[in-house]
Amino acid sequence: MGSTFGGIEISKRSLFSHQAALTTTGHNIANSDTRGYTRQVVNLVAARPMEAVAMARTTVPGQSGQGVEFTSITRIRERFLDTQFYNENKSFGEWSVRNDALEKLEAIINEPTDTGIRQVITNFWNAWQELSKIPDNLTARSIVKESAIAMTDAFNHTSKQLADLRSDLTDNINVKVTEINSTISQIAALNKEIYRIEGLGNDANDIRDQRDVLTDDLSKVVNINVVETTNGYNISMGNVELVNGFDVSTTATAELMEQSFASKDLSSGDIFGMITARDLYVKGYDDQLNSMARAMVQGEVKITLPAGVVIPEGTVLNGTTYTGSVTARTLTAPLETTVNGFNGLHSLGYVLGNRAPETGGDFFLTKDGGTTITAGNISVNPVIVNNVQKIAASMRTYMDPVTNTEKLVVGNNDLALLAAGLQQTKFDFDPDKTGTAVLNGGTLDEFFRAVVGQLGVQSQESKRQALNQKIMVEQVESRRQSVSGVSLDEEMSNMIKFQHAYNAAARALTSQDEVLDKVINGMGRVGL
Repeated sequence: MGSTFGGIEISKRSLFSHQAALTTTGHNIANSDTRGYTRQVVNLVAARPMEAVAMARTTVPGQSGQGVEFTSITRIRERFLDTQFYNENKSFGEWSVRNDALEKLEAIINEPTDTGIRQVITNFWNAWQELSKIPDNLTARSIVKESAIAMTDAFNHTSKQLADLRSDLTDNINVKVTEINSTISQIAALNKEIYRIEGLGNDANDIRDQRDVLTDDLSKVVNINVVETTNGYNISMGNVELVNGFDVSTTATAELMEQSFASKDLSSGDIFGMITARDLYVKGYDDQLNSMARAMVQGEVKITLPAGVVIPEGTVLNGTTYTGSVTARTLTAPLETTVNGFNGLHSLGYVLGNRAPETGGDFFLTKDGGTTITAGNISVNPVIVNNVQKIAASMRTYMDPVTNTEKLVVGNNDLALLAAGLQQTKFDFDPDKTGTAVLNGGTLDEFFRAVVGQLGVQSQESKRQALNQKIMVEQVESRRQSVSGVSLDEEMSNMIKFQHAYNAAARALTSQDEVLDKVINGMGRVGL
């Protein structure tokens, strides 16, 4: 037999259920612009009927329905799309950082341009060409000195900019490490909070959204693998576990990131891009500049000394030691030999002066007093800076018959011509055969053009990869939003639907009230 007040209970359940649906719809609309918000739905089910099927039952045919109930309020979320987003987001983070670093490298190298390293090197060779026309002119010598200073300053400045960029990338790695630690601590805390709330039978939808936003952010910084367990998210980076339920398993450090990079546990993300940019791109181009400066100043290069050149006393060329009188040291035929870069050539010449011939010595030195030239420490010999007469341009001397002493042929330009000719001479940029030089056996101009060309190709590729990954991330996010995002049109339709259902339930309740009013107040009054 059905309950007399069963209709009121059915209407009440419908009112409560549709009121919850209306409230949830309002919550969705309110958070339509909230980052990471996942739309929520009320799960409505038919209430348990009055009488279940059994051996003993009343004679009332069928089962009396008891209306509707809502069992839960759940998020509409597809885990597969989250995993896809993590995979694409980590690559986007890596290539974005690479592209940014290469764009900065392009600005530092600043080629092709009229103010870059290539131009100041060209100016240096041109200054020697002008000096060859008037080798004893002090103004021409001053131009050589200033051109050399400008070239070394350009090398020094570029090297410093590269060092600053490497330092910036290292600092950014430390910032990202701090971000990782903050994020994984929050995720562990949210895991615990979600476990507590859902352990009481509730749905921690909004807190789950907060955790997913943090996980999304983390996926861009490092490559992560996310596994959901009863205690929440377990997050790992390769074989390095970061979060295990309620606990932070590993505290991130810069050293850990370096080790993980070497062990391949860190294989993508912002930090991977930073380490790659720092140790591959920035260091690589710094090494190329060092190779260029070292080859120019100290690298082996072949030259041909013209006949009539007087070799300085005690000089060894092609296994022969030149010593003795001027005649004994004078070449009777052109001599092809190998010297140690520009310094080696300059040491074969004689400086301008009235005293006994003085050899040129090293034109370039290191700022730190070391023996190996780099782009960061190359400098013009202070002796030359202070006195341009110390620039060697002549390679010839003669015996003065009056004084019977060796004197300099002042107007000779053999060394100046050879110095200017080095612009078209091939240098050895990789004497140790390490294979790191972008080009070996070419001129300085060819080498630098190869460096610039390599940078251009790498920059173009990183830009393409970053753009492709951005499109992939946006595509996956669009698909995720189509599933989990809030559609205002859909929510407004739901609001109207739930509102009509609520109104109908209220009307049904009114009808039940009127029926019961008739039974209670109108029946049994006959004869009164």
